[in-house]
Amino acid sequence: MCVIGRDRLEKLVEKYKCIYPASPSLFDGDGYVLTVMEDVTLQYLEHKNLVSYEVVFTPPDMVAHLTAKSRYGRMGLSFLNAAKVHSGFIGRLALEVVNLSNDRSPITITRGDPFMHIEFITRDGAPSPYTGPYMFQYMSDEEVEIYMDIIEKYFSEVYDTGILRKLALSRIRL
Repeated sequence: MCVIGRDRLEKLVEKYKCIYPASPSLFDGDGYVLTVMEDVTLQYLEHKNLVSYEVVFTPPDMVAHLTAKSRYGRMGLSFLNAAKVHSGFIGRLALEVVNLSNDRSPITITRGDPFMHIEFITRDGAPSPYTGPYMFQYMSDEEVEIYMDIIEKYFSEVYDTGILRKLALSRIRL
Protein backbone atom coordinates (compact mmCIF):
# COMPACT_ATOMS: atom_id res chain seq x y z
CA MET A 1 0.00 0.00 0.00
CA CYS A 2 1.23 3.48 -0.79
CA VAL A 3 0.10 7.09 -0.97
CA ILE A 4 -0.79 8.20 -4.50
CA GLY A 5 1.38 11.10 -5.66
CA ARG A 6 0.16 14.23 -7.38
CA ASP A 7 0.83 13.09 -10.96
CA ARG A 8 -1.14 9.87 -10.54
CA LEU A 9 -3.93 11.60 -8.59
CA GLU A 10 -4.35 14.18 -11.35
CA LYS A 11 -4.88 11.31 -13.82
CA LEU A 12 -7.41 9.65 -11.49
CA VAL A 13 -9.26 12.94 -11.13
CA GLU A 14 -9.34 13.35 -14.90
CA LYS A 15 -10.56 9.80 -15.58
CA TYR A 16 -12.81 9.02 -12.56
CA LYS A 17 -13.48 12.46 -11.03
CA CYS A 18 -12.02 11.34 -7.67
CA ILE A 19 -12.31 15.01 -6.68
CA TYR A 20 -15.02 17.05 -8.38
CA PRO A 21 -14.73 19.84 -9.10
CA ALA A 22 -10.97 19.97 -8.70
CA SER A 23 -8.83 23.10 -8.70
CA PRO A 24 -5.23 22.79 -9.92
CA SER A 25 -4.08 25.07 -7.09
CA LEU A 26 -5.36 22.65 -4.42
CA PHE A 27 -3.27 19.64 -5.45
CA ASP A 28 -0.23 19.08 -3.27
CA GLY A 29 2.56 16.51 -3.45
CA ASP A 30 0.65 13.85 -1.54
CA GLY A 31 -2.98 14.55 -2.36
CA TYR A 32 -5.52 17.32 -2.54
CA VAL A 33 -6.77 19.97 -0.13
CA LEU A 34 -10.56 20.01 0.24
CA THR A 35 -12.58 23.15 0.88
CA VAL A 36 -15.98 23.66 2.55
CA MET A 37 -19.28 24.25 0.79
CA GLU A 38 -20.15 27.48 2.61
CA ASP A 39 -18.74 30.05 5.01
CA VAL A 40 -19.20 29.07 8.64
CA THR A 41 -18.35 30.57 12.02
CA LEU A 42 -18.15 28.37 15.08
CA GLN A 43 -18.54 29.90 18.52
CA TYR A 44 -16.55 28.53 21.45
CA LEU A 45 -17.59 24.90 22.20
CA GLU A 46 -19.90 24.84 19.20
CA HIS A 47 -20.00 21.62 17.16
CA LYS A 48 -20.96 21.57 13.48
CA ASN A 49 -20.78 19.24 10.53
CA LEU A 50 -19.09 21.04 7.64
CA VAL A 51 -19.75 19.70 4.16
CA SER A 52 -16.95 19.56 1.62
CA TYR A 53 -17.43 21.62 -1.51
CA GLU A 54 -15.90 18.83 -3.56
CA VAL A 55 -17.44 15.44 -4.26
CA VAL A 56 -15.03 12.62 -3.37
CA PHE A 57 -14.91 9.26 -5.15
CA THR A 58 -12.56 6.72 -3.63
CA PRO A 59 -12.02 4.02 -6.29
CA PRO A 60 -12.65 0.44 -5.09
CA ASP A 61 -8.92 -0.36 -5.05
CA MET A 62 -8.11 2.56 -2.73
CA VAL A 63 -8.99 4.16 0.58
CA ALA A 64 -8.53 7.80 1.48
CA HIS A 65 -7.30 9.44 4.66
CA LEU A 66 -8.03 12.93 5.92
CA THR A 67 -5.79 15.21 7.92
CA ALA A 68 -6.65 18.70 9.07
CA LYS A 69 -4.78 21.77 7.92
CA SER A 70 -2.65 22.79 10.89
CA ARG A 71 -3.78 26.40 10.46
CA TYR A 72 -7.17 25.52 11.93
CA GLY A 73 -5.78 23.26 14.64
CA ARG A 74 -3.60 26.11 15.84
CA MET A 75 -6.72 28.26 16.16
CA GLY A 76 -8.31 25.61 18.39
CA LEU A 77 -10.54 23.81 15.90
CA SER A 78 -10.78 20.14 16.74
CA PHE A 79 -11.72 17.51 14.15
CA LEU A 80 -13.95 14.78 15.52
CA ASN A 81 -14.62 12.32 12.73
CA ALA A 82 -12.55 9.37 11.68
CA ALA A 83 -9.81 10.08 9.21
CA LYS A 84 -10.78 7.36 6.71
CA VAL A 85 -12.91 7.41 3.56
CA HIS A 86 -14.03 3.90 2.59
CA SER A 87 -13.08 2.35 -0.71
CA GLY A 88 -15.83 2.85 -3.25
CA PHE A 89 -17.41 5.82 -1.42
CA ILE A 90 -18.94 8.58 -3.56
CA GLY A 91 -20.24 11.81 -2.03
CA ARG A 92 -19.42 15.02 -0.26
CA LEU A 93 -17.75 14.53 3.10
CA ALA A 94 -19.28 15.66 6.38
CA LEU A 95 -16.40 16.99 8.45
CA GLU A 96 -17.25 17.11 12.17
CA VAL A 97 -15.56 19.97 14.03
CA VAL A 98 -15.77 21.75 17.39
CA ASN A 99 -14.27 25.06 18.48
CA LEU A 100 -11.99 24.50 21.50
CA SER A 101 -9.99 27.72 21.23
CA ASN A 102 -8.12 28.69 24.39
CA ASP A 103 -9.21 32.30 24.13
CA ARG A 104 -12.86 31.26 23.51
CA SER A 105 -13.03 33.29 20.31
CA PRO A 106 -15.06 32.34 17.24
CA ILE A 107 -13.37 30.53 14.35
CA THR A 108 -14.44 31.27 10.78
CA ILE A 109 -13.88 28.93 7.85
CA THR A 110 -14.43 30.55 4.46
CA ARG A 111 -15.59 28.73 1.34
CA GLY A 112 -12.62 28.18 -0.94
CA ASP A 113 -10.01 28.25 1.83
CA PRO A 114 -7.80 25.12 2.00
CA PHE A 115 -9.31 23.14 4.88
CA MET A 116 -8.60 19.40 4.92
CA HIS A 117 -5.94 17.24 3.24
CA ILE A 118 -7.12 14.07 1.52
CA GLU A 119 -4.65 11.37 0.51
CA PHE A 120 -5.54 8.33 -1.57
CA ILE A 121 -3.87 5.05 -0.68
CA THR A 122 -3.87 1.80 -2.64
CA ARG A 123 -5.37 -1.24 -0.92
CA ASP A 124 -4.80 -4.98 -1.35
CA GLY A 125 -7.45 -7.67 -1.62
CA ALA A 126 -10.77 -8.13 -3.34
CA PRO A 127 -12.86 -4.98 -3.81
CA SER A 128 -15.54 -4.35 -1.21
CA PRO A 129 -16.93 -0.93 -2.10
CA TYR A 130 -18.93 1.13 0.36
CA THR A 131 -22.71 0.80 -0.05
CA GLY A 132 -23.90 2.39 3.17
CA PRO A 133 -26.43 5.13 3.86
CA TYR A 134 -24.02 8.00 3.20
CA MET A 135 -23.35 7.02 -0.42
CA PHE A 136 -24.05 10.01 -2.70
CA GLN A 137 -24.64 12.31 0.29
CA TYR A 138 -25.12 16.01 -0.46
CA MET A 139 -24.97 15.44 -4.23
CA SER A 140 -27.32 16.78 -6.89
CA ASP A 141 -29.16 14.45 -9.28
CA GLU A 142 -26.81 15.57 -12.06
CA GLU A 143 -23.73 14.73 -9.99
CA VAL A 144 -25.14 11.30 -9.14
CA GLU A 145 -25.61 10.60 -12.85
CA ILE A 146 -22.02 11.64 -13.61
CA TYR A 147 -20.78 9.01 -11.15
CA MET A 148 -23.28 6.35 -12.19
CA ASP A 149 -21.90 6.72 -15.72
CA ILE A 150 -18.34 6.30 -14.39
CA ILE A 151 -19.35 3.24 -12.36
CA GLU A 152 -21.13 1.63 -15.32
CA LYS A 153 -18.21 2.37 -17.65
CA TYR A 154 -15.27 1.35 -15.42
CA PHE A 155 -16.54 -0.57 -12.38
CA SER A 156 -19.67 -2.48 -13.41
CA GLU A 157 -18.16 -5.78 -12.21
CA VAL A 158 -17.51 -4.33 -8.74
CA TYR A 159 -20.76 -2.51 -7.89
CA ASP A 160 -24.38 -3.65 -7.99
CA THR A 161 -25.88 -0.70 -9.89
CA GLY A 162 -29.39 -1.61 -8.71
CA ILE A 163 -28.29 -1.09 -5.11
CA LEU A 164 -26.54 2.14 -6.06
CA ARG A 165 -29.71 3.49 -7.70
CA LYS A 166 -31.67 2.74 -4.50
CA LEU A 167 -29.01 4.45 -2.40
CA ALA A 168 -29.12 7.47 -4.70
CA LEU A 169 -32.89 7.80 -4.19
CA SER A 170 -32.61 7.66 -0.39
CA ARG A 171 -29.45 9.79 -0.06
CA ILE A 172 -28.95 12.74 2.26
CA ARG A 173 -29.60 15.76 0.11
CA LEU A 174 -28.31 19.33 0.17
